[in-house]
Amino acid sequence: MGFFGPFVYESKKKKKYYLHQYTGTGKKSMYYFSKDDKDAIDLPPGWEIVENPKTGLPTLKKREK
Repeated sequence: MGFFGPFVYESKKKKKYYLHQYTGTGKKSMYYFSKDDKDAIDLPPGWEIVENPKTGLPTLKKREK
């Protein structure tokens, strides 16, 4: 959780999505958005939000250097 709380993204359809992280048995993490705010995290450094223009669903994308 960030300094002011978890990362919240509001889509153009005015729906709120909270960022979550799943780390399985491997070292890689999977990030996903959910409408549930429980255990939400802050936006990790080096990532940006991209919204699907058709569905309005957010996804994470690595920032280009």
